[in-house]
Amino acid sequence: MIPALYMKNSYKKGDILPMNQQELESVARTLVAAGKGILAADESYPTIKKRFDSINHDSTEENRRSYRELLFTTPGIEKFISGVILFDETIRQAAQDGRSFSEVLAQNGIIPGIKVDKGAKDLAGFSGEKITEGLDGLRDRLIEYRGLGARFTKWRAVITIGKGIPSRYCIHANAHALARYAALSQEEGLVPIVEPEVLMDGDHDIERCEEVTAATLKTVFSELFEHRVAFEAMLLKPNMVLSGKECSEQADVAKVAESTVRCVRRFVPAAVPGLVFLSGGQSSELATEHLNAMNALGKHPWELSFSYGRALQEHALKAWKGEAANISKAQNVLYHRAECNGAARFGKYSKEMEAAAT
Repeated sequence: MIPALYMKNSYKKGDILPMNQQELESVARTLVAAGKGILAADESYPTIKKRFDSINHDSTEENRRSYRELLFTTPGIEKFISGVILFDETIRQAAQDGRSFSEVLAQNGIIPGIKVDKGAKDLAGFSGEKITEGLDGLRDRLIEYRGLGARFTKWRAVITIGKGIPSRYCIHANAHALARYAALSQEEGLVPIVEPEVLMDGDHDIERCEEVTAATLKTVFSELFEHRVAFEAMLLKPNMVLSGKECSEQADVAKVAESTVRCVRRFVPAAVPGLVFLSGGQSSELATEHLNAMNALGKHPWELSFSYGRALQEHALKAWKGEAANISKAQNVLYHRAECNGAARFGKYSKEMEAAAT
């Protein structure tokens, strides 16, 4: 059941914000409600520019606002989308009718969230590895974002597979930062989405990806425990266990599903309400196939859901082309992509769904 605060037409400024653990747990469970997942619309300025460049559209503040409004006002999208991750600029913007985007979403039963990290930077002394920054001043930013309507947060760490990497220190440093972020979020009445992404980049095989993903998850949950983060009031946003992009032998859908489920079963506590997988550079259709295959394997200790950005938006962006006349067409494309992933939540997606839409 959706908490009263997120029911359609229930949001208004001055609402009491969720603060205790019971309310946080309710929000976390709502985000992984059956048949639903999260739309990641938290692209940074460089990333959204690349997306707009692909359709020859200028990345101006107004163009970004118009595009996000297209996404958030798609008719019926709330059937398959439980929450949306916003960017700092976006959570401060409003629809043409004057409502903030947080209000637009909440009034339609969709929970607004916010990306709070400051991006991955070079890890000093460790060539080729990254550390995510943004802990300085985070408590004050969380208070502000909560006032702007956010009810959950997201922090992304990146782990690169390469020759001699990742190092144990890189994994530990990022896990420590993720845990500090998660503890601060819960302290301020926000559900943290913990995202330790093992990147697809490289020529490693799926076995190497599973090895690194396992080491990362083990360290992350050890740090979360040490920081007294309530597992019941958080979500995990992991990568799927995949072959590297440049690997000559790509694992098939069944092997990806089996490897991913085996890995998370070993290292993710059952107390966590759900896993909202990232697509990590997969095609829209393949990300859906993998999610479907995992859910088709049977009942799991947690909900296996999605938190996709490009894998949900890519086709809609191309349909839109930056033209107002194409908004309805783009929204139909987004709705279809969300519907396919909603079906994958039950293991009931099929390629025939794609053909039917075409």
